Amino acid sequence: MESAEEFIRHRELAFRGPHRDNDQARAACLLLSDTDAVQEVRVLGPNRLVVTYDLRQVTYAELESALTEMGFHLDNSLVIKIKRALYNYSEDTIRANLGIPSQCFGNCARKIFINHYRQHEHGCRDHRPRHWREYL
Repeated sequence: MESAEEFIRHRELAFRGPHRDNDQARAACLLLSDTDAVQEVRVLGPNRLVVTYDLRQVTYAELESALTEMGFHLDNSLVIKIKRALYNYSEDTIRANLGIPSQCFGNCARKIFINHYRQHEHGCRDHRPRHWREYL
């Protein structure tokens, strides 16, 4: 019998490059901590954080894809690429053996950060009165 702890993963995410936030890890931590798929997020430095998540709900690749869609710049050094490939292969294999399909084929950020999306206004962001916007 499989225990829940068997599917809990603790992974490090590394950021690099220009971004509107100098502390990308803290900004990503705030986003990830509001999601249901992530159990815990800890900031290790301005460009590093550790994410704890249940593999049955989300994968490392989906988290990275969502952060990339949100505009974060992930580290692409050789060591990180090797870790990423190992994490993705092992997690995809485990999920395939469990019969869990990949949930993110596109628009991963919306699926992972759905609560964050619901709390913010969407649509027309023009603050002028309606009769000014529709003036011809």
